[in-house]
Amino acid sequence: MARGRDFVALERRRQQAVRWFEKGETQASVARRLRVSRTTAMRWAHAFESRGRAGLRGAGRAGRKPRLSEQQRHAIEQALLDGPTAFGFATELWTLPRVADVIERTTGVVYHPGHVWRVLRHLGWSLQKPTTRARERDEAAITRWVHETWPRVKKTLLAEGPRSSSSTRADSPSAPRFAARGRRAAGRLS
Repeated sequence: MARGRDFVALERRRQQAVRWFEKGETQASVARRLRVSRTTAMRWAHAFESRGRAGLRGAGRAGRKPRLSEQQRHAIEQALLDGPTAFGFATELWTLPRVADVIERTTGVVYHPGHVWRVLRHLGWSLQKPTTRARERDEAAITRWVHETWPRVKKTLLAEGPRSSSSTRADSPSAPRFAARGRRAAGRLS
């Protein structure tokens, strides 16, 4: 939607430039007043001189035309609001393949499931992941365990004393002597 507003604003600026060119304003003054570059004002002036007001009209929408009309998008949104079970799906969960199927059934337009998110984003829908928690979950017991049991059972660095960051290497002075393997270890063990 922002692109549409930008296009309309640019169109208004061009038309304002035309009015000022018709009044005899210079390209520099038009550029300054509309806060555009002098090159842009020059292009607008040349387009106006060669083709009149029609020369300053925008080319229209750039790129490929949308595959779905606003009417079709509205129909898709209504279908999505009806829910997946209304279309014969077993659960109340929308997935991209399901949405692609509903788009095809509703409008006849085929979308790959990997591209359906573009349609959903245009409709203002966002990704929602259902929470997966056991029904038997006891929040009070979990909180009690975290506050009472966990502090007792967790290991602390101070319990074992300070350790070297390389204590797991066989050649480390703080590593146990029997941990070393190979010829060098044989010399140390004796």
